Amino acid sequence: MQKPSAVRWAIIALIAVATVINYIDRNALAVMWPEIAGEIGATKEDYALLVTIFMLFYAAGQFAFGRLFDRIGTRLGFAWSIGVWSISIALHSVAGSIAAFSVFRAMLGISEAGAWPGAVKANAEWFPPRERAFAQGIFNAGASIGAIISAPLIAFLFLSLGWKGTFLLIGAFGFVWVLPWLVIYRAGPDRHPWVNAAERALILDAPEETGQAAAAAYTPTLKQMMSHRQSWGIVISRFFLDPIWWLFVSWLPIYLAETFAFDIKQIGIFAWVPFVGAMFGSLFGGWLSGKLIGSGWSIDRARKWTITLGCVIMGPALLGAVLASDPTLAVLTIAGVLFGFQIAIGNIQTLPGDVFHGKSVGSLAGIGGMAAVAGTLITTWLVPVMTKVSYAPIFILVAALVPLSLAAIWFVTGRIEKVDGPAAPVVGDQS
Repeated sequence: MQKPSAVRWAIIALIAVATVINYIDRNALAVMWPEIAGEIGATKEDYALLVTIFMLFYAAGQFAFGRLFDRIGTRLGFAWSIGVWSISIALHSVAGSIAAFSVFRAMLGISEAGAWPGAVKANAEWFPPRERAFAQGIFNAGASIGAIISAPLIAFLFLSLGWKGTFLLIGAFGFVWVLPWLVIYRAGPDRHPWVNAAERALILDAPEETGQAAAAAYTPTLKQMMSHRQSWGIVISRFFLDPIWWLFVSWLPIYLAETFAFDIKQIGIFAWVPFVGAMFGSLFGGWLSGKLIGSGWSIDRARKWTITLGCVIMGPALLGAVLASDPTLAVLTIAGVLFGFQIAIGNIQTLPGDVFHGKSVGSLAGIGGMAAVAGTLITTWLVPVMTKVSYAPIFILVAALVPLSLAAIWFVTGRIEKVDGPAAPVVGDQS
């Protein structure tokens, strides 16, 4: 029997690298903010405003790029997304006021958002269900690696080039990525010249000998898509869960500076540690879900119980972060939070590909991303208000969001399986 080629793994590896670049770019402002704020006379509230602007346009970009990827395909969608965000981060080098930073953060937000619906769509197109969560884990590990690298890298570049030179240099990273992407991603798995018959059969989940085309897929309109309970379960779960990730992505350097009086060099030494936990959580959550499916568990059961495990780890770790009194204990506890988070979110992000076919996956992933941003904006506005004395109140608040997200997966989503027709009733079909 022919051994499957490995084009799908090259594709997901490239997407993971794009995600590394994505997180280096978006985290650069947070790492260098203490210096930038002093130079332009900005405040903590100004930083919260910039985070809010980024997230608002990130929400718009999730929806816009989700639809765009479904229309023009993954290859061109990614090229457009990373090209625009690379220009946007380079333009930060000429900003000298909150107004200018606001414009460039808006550009960055709308363009960086494309990576997530694009990755979920590519995952659904290139991987069978039993490999899908692990592939999503590789992609999410790219986000974690980007966060690991960004703090020490940006601190080093800042000390060498200053903040303006740093923004210019990291803006070049994306353009370096585009060339191999366009060379390797020549077409989808059904037409790619490097994909052999064995890999094509594996991806399409069809017998290699028959080579039969899949039946016409159910491709709902946006209104029809949101008439399914599975869609609402995914959207609600992301609304509640994603603010935990963004709390630490956006505010960890500021937390370390305010709680432990860290300068940029010390932030570079400590801020990467929690994202090591996130990286391992991404890979473990994807591996575990696939292992359970391979051992005979249904997709529904494997996804839900893996998500539950992540939430069980995450909630207590968040409460433990409240009690952390020194920086080493704090970053290790937060590493536990992000380990559990990535176990859960990696499987939640595979769900659009589990319940819909390729032409709808990007759109649902984008709507889920918009919901995630909506939840994140609420916590962003609350951080300056709730952290005047310490960060304990905001940690307690986001810990309370974990069971709400889990409840959406178990009680709103219903059974996780392919939707091949009109919406099922919202009640009476619990798994």
